[in-house]
Amino acid sequence: MERAVPGVGRGLVGGNFRVGVGGAKAPLEVGEFQRSIGEKEESADLWICYCAFHLGDYKRAMEEYKSLTMRPDCPAEVWVYLACALFFLGLYKEAEEAASKAPMSPLQNRLLFHLAHKFNDEKRLMGFHQNLEDVTEDQLSLASIHYMRSHYQEAIDIYKRLLLQNRDYLALKVYVALCYYKLDYYDVSQEVLAVYLQNIPDSTIALNLKACNHFRLYNGKAAEAELKNLIDISSCSFEFAKELIRHNLVVFRGGEGALQVLPPLIDVIPEARLNLVIYYLRQDDVQEAYNLIQHLVPITPQEYILKGVVNAALGQEIGSRDHLKIAQQFFQLVGGSASECDTIPGRQCMASCFFLLRQFEDVLIYLNSVKGYFYNDDTFNFNYAQAKAVLGNYKEAEEVFLLIQNVKIKNDYVYLSWLARCYIMNQKGQLAWELYLKMGTSSDSFSLLQLIANDCYKGCHG
Repeated sequence: MERAVPGVGRGLVGGNFRVGVGGAKAPLEVGEFQRSIGEKEESADLWICYCAFHLGDYKRAMEEYKSLTMRPDCPAEVWVYLACALFFLGLYKEAEEAASKAPMSPLQNRLLFHLAHKFNDEKRLMGFHQNLEDVTEDQLSLASIHYMRSHYQEAIDIYKRLLLQNRDYLALKVYVALCYYKLDYYDVSQEVLAVYLQNIPDSTIALNLKACNHFRLYNGKAAEAELKNLIDISSCSFEFAKELIRHNLVVFRGGEGALQVLPPLIDVIPEARLNLVIYYLRQDDVQEAYNLIQHLVPITPQEYILKGVVNAALGQEIGSRDHLKIAQQFFQLVGGSASECDTIPGRQCMASCFFLLRQFEDVLIYLNSVKGYFYNDDTFNFNYAQAKAVLGNYKEAEEVFLLIQNVKIKNDYVYLSWLARCYIMNQKGQLAWELYLKMGTSSDSFSLLQLIANDCYKGCHG
């Protein structure tokens, strides 16, 4: 009868956040011109590769670098450049093979450092970590790994230190703002981001992050208004940014267009898979949500929470104790972690964990600690009221049940049966009877009639 569904809906800013830097197109045109007239400029081909890479055309860069590696006089360092292009194309195995053919260098170490993270190879990750030096490029690489491992404060510390040394590195402001966004400090993120936007007011990435902050601070309409100047941009060099905007518009519009936009982006933007799972959950297509997430190895708290929610929903739908046990473990991992135990999602997770364990006194301890943030949240109130009712606090449970406005919840047998019991225990048997009369003939209506009869008999209520 009980349901434990903590709120989810995270991940509006997708992938590895990148700031576009202009100035690569002109050298590319020069290199192509030199090539077209047959001028033997030794560095022309390397410049073409370089510019294609920095324009975000990684496929072109890969093809150009591969062509270079076939020459007998190819510089050995080209292999690591090819590996970088392969990395950004998501071809990690191929990137590792190419990098292994390059001579040792700081760039090779940084690339292998990131590949170790992608392969979840903790031992190799630490080995490459030890090779990092106190130079800007290595420290930026370390900060990005901290970010991808959800160590946002550590990343902020590195970025702030680099900013003190290099105040003209304005792009670092965007990285700091993104970290604050991930820490749920949306107002602080806005303040940091404003400094960057004063200098680069038309930055696609920065304006997208500003829109995401507006979504968290205000609503989807306000967020979409921030994107209105970006939606029709056709000259954007990074196709990734266009995809990110399309993804975020689906989120800002409450899932509108999800089935058209999100599936092609699943392997492009990590959050696309998570948001599509959330969409399926909202459509009550629990099996489809499970199919989409079952092979995902969770790394972030949001991924653990979402896998917990899906397993809880599926376990309740098909009566599987195994799925409910997995859900309980995921919730406990998040709620008991040092980084999440004092956050709102962390406390919701502990409440959900105890809900599945049927330890309702503990459920209320955690829900009471965050209820001020969820007064009008129907899902929260549904769980909160059930916990109170299970513990016999029927008066308060009734009050909370009646706060719920969601029609779908109000027509759910779980809601109707608990509200009927509260009415009966609060000496309002007639109202319980009226709930039954409003139901059509079904197995649920018969079950509710039996519940009303038994509860009235046990409580001697007429």
